[in-house]
This record gives sequence, structure tokens and C-alpha cells, in this order.
Amino acid sequence: MEGAGLVILIILLIFLFGLIVSCFVIVPQATAYVMERLGGYLDTWHVGIHFKLPLIDKKARKVSLKEQVVDFAPQPVITKDNVTMRIDTVVFFQITDPKLYCYGVENPIMAIENLTATTLRNIIGELILDETLTSREVINTKMRSQLDVATDPWGIKVNRVELKNIIPPPDIQASMEKQAKAERDRREAVTRAEGEKTSAILIAQGKKESAILEAEAEKASAILKAEAQKERVIREAEGQAEAILKVQQANADGIKMIKEAGADEAVLQLKSLEALGKMANGQATKIIIPSDLQGIAGLATTFKEVVTNK
Repeated sequence: MEGAGLVILIILLIFLFGLIVSCFVIVPQATAYVMERLGGYLDTWHVGIHFKLPLIDKKARKVSLKEQVVDFAPQPVITKDNVTMRIDTVVFFQITDPKLYCYGVENPIMAIENLTATTLRNIIGELILDETLTSREVINTKMRSQLDVATDPWGIKVNRVELKNIIPPPDIQASMEKQAKAERDRREAVTRAEGEKTSAILIAQGKKESAILEAEAEKASAILKAEAQKERVIREAEGQAEAILKVQQANADGIKMIKEAGADEAVLQLKSLEALGKMANGQATKIIIPSDLQGIAGLATTFKEVVTNK
């Protein structure tokens, strides 16, 4: 009996120890526990260690506070111009109030999916096909705004909504492909024409600039030739002027020397006779003879006699 009592005591101690240990709850990071006491909401526990009453308090739900992504299946929608297409969406949301998330709606993910489908149909119904294909950012913004307001009572914040795929009917898609091909062909033709136009303009500009450069080169060459001719004429004139100046200077020096030597009138007349002889030896076709040539000749004879007597 004592052994059986000891075993029972050990079992009770182990049970009591396990019960006490189970009263301590550690909540991990980015997680919240919604606690209930006797079936009613008690509190929301966040990261850390907490204590609960055994058999009275219980963890009703474990809620992740991380941002979550839900990819919903394609939904059929009709545009304003009666074109039926399928669009699938991706919703990024985060739980901000675990209590509202647990008690606000029965199935939050299904509720978000249905709300996304109805909101998408309402927005696309106001747009035509072309606007739907080119207004993704506008549609995303409108859906995020409306979903965020609708899910706020559920403790959910919608951060982003993205249209993943827009799938038009096969005939519309084929027509769009043909239109896109025609547009690409048109742009190619325009680009080719603009390239040819640019090439022709560049060639014409090159010819024009070449002609201008040739004309400027010819003009510069003519100016250089004229300046060289002018410089040559100036130098020739300067040379002639310098030669004349030297001749005149030599004559002046000769006269000056004769005067300094005290030559009388007879010597001057003799010099004149020598100059007359030089004139006769020149290339002139007409010679002007002074009127007193006879007197000069006599003077020359007298001068010769005087020299001979000496």
C-alpha cells in the first residue's frame, strides 16, 4: 500500500508540475494569441512570456502579424462596352487587430476574395476595353482604397492590390494582335521614312558646306595672291625709289666734292661735255645739244694745250 501511495503521489506531482508549466505561455515574434476565459474574450497576448489560469484560460487563436499575400483565381468581368474578360488579382494584406480578425468575420480570406471580385466588377464595369488594358495603376489604386475601407472592421489592412493577368476573349485577343502588328508596321515605315529624310538632309547639308568651304578657299587664295602681288609691287617701287635716291645722293656727293675742290667754271663746263659724251653713247634716239657747245669745245682745246705745255 505504501508503494502504491508513493506512485500516486509521484504521478500527482508530475501532473501538477506539467499543469504549472502549461500555465506559462511564450508568444513568438510577429505573432499574437487571442485568449479566452470560460468561452469569452480575455486579452490579446503579444511577444513575450505570459501566465494563464489552468483549465479556465485557453488560446482561442494564433494570429500572424506578418504581411500576407493571397492570389485569387481569375474572375469573369464585363467592361462598359460589353466585352467579357477574366482577371485574376493578388492582394497584400496585414492583420492589425487580432481580436477583430477572430470575431469580425467567419472566414476572412473568403470574405476578402468575394469582396475583391465584386469590387473588381464594379470598377471594370465603368471602363471600356482599351481603358481597362491601359489603366492598371488606376484600377489597383481604386481597389486598394475600397478594400481597405471594407476590411477595416475585420482588423485587416489592405496594403496593395495588383491585377496579375487580364485575359480577353480569343477573338478580341487576335484582333488586338493584328492591331498591334499594324501599328508596329506603321512605326517601322515612319522610322524608315524619317531615316531617309534625315540622310537626304545630311547629304544636302554636306554638299552645301563643301561648296561654301571651296568658295571660301578660293576667296582666301585670291586674297593671298592679291596681297603677294601688292607686296611685290611695293617692294619693286621701294627698290626703284632707293636706286633713284642713291643716284641722286651720288650726284650730290660729286657736286659737293667738286665745290670743295674749288673747281672753276671751266671744269664745270668740261664735266658737262663728259656728260654729253655719255648721252651720245646711250640708247637715246634724240640728243639735245646746248647752244654754247662751241664755247665748251674751245675751252676744252685751251685746257688741253695748257696740260701739254706743262
